Amino acid sequence: MATIRPSSDLRNRYNEISDFCHKYNEPVFITKNGSGDLVVMSNDEYERLCGKHELNKLLDEGIESAKKGLGRSAKDVFDDIERKFDFGDI
Repeated sequence: MATIRPSSDLRNRYNEISDFCHKYNEPVFITKNGSGDLVVMSNDEYERLCGKHELNKLLDEGIESAKKGLGRSAKDVFDDIERKFDFGDI
């Protein structure tokens, strides 16, 4: 369930908001004059969200490349990885 707080809580209850964001890895929605204004989240959660977004973007690019016939076979890719990291004897 969304946690919604007034903007005054940023000033008056910052530690409480920070603790909540870190403990539950959930954002807190901040209102200003009764309307949505900001979303506050922990730095770790923000980094995770950005990483997830970047991964989805790269996957979409890969799918588009594959549709255009620009990709490589999985076998070729894994062979390159095995050579690069010397996994051939495993």
